[in-house]
Amino acid sequence: MKKQISSLLLIVALCMTGCGTANNDSKDNNQTQAPTTTESAVQTAAPDTKATEKVAEFKTDDVKITTADEALAHLKDGNNRFVEDKSELINVTSERRNQLKDGQSPYAVVVSCSDSRVTPSTIFNAGLGEIFDIRIAGNVVDKDALGSIEYGVEHLHCPLLIIMGHEKCGAVTAAYNKLKNGEKVEGNINSLVDKITPAIKDAENINEAIHENIDQVAEQVEKDAIVKHLVEEGKLKVVKAYYSLDGSITWDED
Repeated sequence: MKKQISSLLLIVALCMTGCGTANNDSKDNNQTQAPTTTESAVQTAAPDTKATEKVAEFKTDDVKITTADEALAHLKDGNNRFVEDKSELINVTSERRNQLKDGQSPYAVVVSCSDSRVTPSTIFNAGLGEIFDIRIAGNVVDKDALGSIEYGVEHLHCPLLIIMGHEKCGAVTAAYNKLKNGEKVEGNINSLVDKITPAIKDAENINEAIHENIDQVAEQVEKDAIVKHLVEEGKLKVVKAYYSLDGSITWDED
C-alpha cells in the first residue's frame, strides 16, 4: 500500500514538473518572438527619408546682360519658373556676394508697389545684383524716386526700366474709394492718394484704375530728362507691367 502511494505521488510530481516546463518553454518562445514582431513593424512604418528628401541646390550666375531685350527675356524666364513653382536658389550665395563687393551691374530698374505680395526679386526668381528695386505704395514716383531711377539707368547703365502695378493694389483702392465713394483717408496716405487721383478720374472700377495709374506713372517717368534722353539714344527701354496675384505678369511693351 505504501509503495502504491509512493508511486502515485511520484507520478503526480512528474506531471506537475512537466507542465511547468511546458509553460516556461511557451513563455520563452513568446519572449523570443515579440521583439522581432515590433522591430518589423517599426521598419515597415518608418519612412524612407533619404528617398523622399529634396536637397536644395544653390546656383551662382554672374549674369552679363547688356540689352533691354535680353533683360526682359531673362525676367520672363524667371517669372515663368516662379509661376510653375520651379524657382531656383540663384545668386544668394557667398560666391555671389563676393562677386558684388567691387560694384553692381543690375540689368533692370523695377518701379513697383511696396505690397508684401509683390517682391520683384522673388516674382522674377532673381538674386543679388540683378534688379535695381524702387518700391513705394501705389508704385507712384516723386523727385526722390526719379532720382533713384536716374541713378539706375544712367550711372548703373540698366538697359530696361519696368513700371509695374498689381492686382488689388491698396493705395489705388484707397484713391478710388475716396474719389468715387467719398471714403476718408487718414494720415500721410493722402499724399499717395493725391498722386494717384488724376489718373483714375474716368476709371469705372478699381482694376481699370490700377491700369490707368500704371500709364500715368510711366508717362511721368518718360518725361524725366535723363530717362527721355537715354530712350531717344536707344540705350533704355521702358516697359509697363501688371502683376496678378496668381504670380503671372501681363506685359505692355509699346
